[in-house]
Amino acid sequence: MDRTLVVYEGGCHCGAVRFRVAVDKHEAVDCNCSICHKKGFLHLIVPPEHFTLLSGEDVLTTYTFNTGIAKHNFCRICGIHAFYRPRSHPDQFDVNVRCLDSDAVAQFRIVPFDGANWEQNLHLLRDENNL
Repeated sequence: MDRTLVVYEGGCHCGAVRFRVAVDKHEAVDCNCSICHKKGFLHLIVPPEHFTLLSGEDVLTTYTFNTGIAKHNFCRICGIHAFYRPRSHPDQFDVNVRCLDSDAVAQFRIVPFDGANWEQNLHLLRDENNL
């Protein structure tokens, strides 16, 4: 089934990091794990061919913890986590829907995910993304 791609742009608070993302499914995951809850990250996992970093590679820094698989990128100027490489899908990009321009978040259905019990629920996240 082919879906129409909708292109959005977004970035960090200060504007140093800018990206473009092509979306075929307007569904974002709201994870309750410790880091996502504190960051307020709404997850949109996309394949690399649907993500383009437009600017700011030079101001990105990376935070890792636990297994070190997830690469939590954030702007070292303003601290905003606009996207990263998730542990669940390390070959994909995970875009924070809250970092998309305008009111794009209103276009998305928000789906809760029990990431506080990540190991037991990972299969649900992978199934939801057809991965």
